[in-house]
Amino acid sequence: MGQAMATDVGVVVVTFNALPHIEQCLESVRGYTTVVVDHGSKDGTPQLIRERFPDITLLHNENRGLAAGWTRGIEALRSPRYLLLLNADAWVMDDAVERLISFADARPDAAIIGPQLINPDGSLQRSVRGFPTVWRLATEFLLLRRLTFGFRPFAAAAGGGVDHATTYEADWVVGAALLVRSEALREVGPPDEGFFLFGEEVDWCYRFRQAGWKVVYYPGARVTHVGGASHGDLMVRELARSNLRYMKKHHGERAAERARKVMLVGVALRAMLHRGDKRRANREAARWLRSGSAAELLASGYRDR
Repeated sequence: MGQAMATDVGVVVVTFNALPHIEQCLESVRGYTTVVVDHGSKDGTPQLIRERFPDITLLHNENRGLAAGWTRGIEALRSPRYLLLLNADAWVMDDAVERLISFADARPDAAIIGPQLINPDGSLQRSVRGFPTVWRLATEFLLLRRLTFGFRPFAAAAGGGVDHATTYEADWVVGAALLVRSEALREVGPPDEGFFLFGEEVDWCYRFRQAGWKVVYYPGARVTHVGGASHGDLMVRELARSNLRYMKKHHGERAAERARKVMLVGVALRAMLHRGDKRRANREAARWLRSGSAAELLASGYRDR
């Protein structure tokens, strides 16, 4: 790793009870200026960071969501040319950071570059996605994509038809690891803190794209991402909330209300098909989606969390 590269990028990691993977995550970016924003971990994460990574800046923040944590970390850095936003359950492989920077230097039109994500078993983790629409939400929540075995018109939301072995201009890329150009961030602004859990990278990529920037998937850099983290029974509901917020913000209240109805049918269907925790999570999401219009649900904020 060259010193010039090290000064070109600052790393931001947001943690919340991250002990299973945070050490490997931070070890993979050792030598780069790194800020960790902890959202009240109770599992010893801050203590481990202080002991094992004394050069890292550790900030303590009220848990107002991932976007808020990203923003706090970004503000603590001294405006490097690039920002690497890295999940606490992800770690860069080999020279992935240098590869991302070199690629970004060659693509000055790109605001966000997403590396190839790999599961811990070495298999590909598909990370290219299409922006939500009512139709695309229907294909996901009503299981149309699965029932049609990935038929492309039903699979756009999940990046169907994308060859993850080649560079690709995407709608959005999964936010487990994002290289963000500081110049683009200064123009478009920070992530929207109104997205508490899920959707912050979707909205951000949409805003970059609307401002004329590109979002690019680059498989020449690889990052391992554990993923599948449990958020308890709130996970499905918070995904629905983020979809409602995105639809209202970018497509209007009527589109958000149509999306609410589609997702309500979908989670009710899944509640019948699943058992155990998944059934409870979908039942909770159905209860919430049934409790008001899209506008009313979004106006309630997070008082019912």
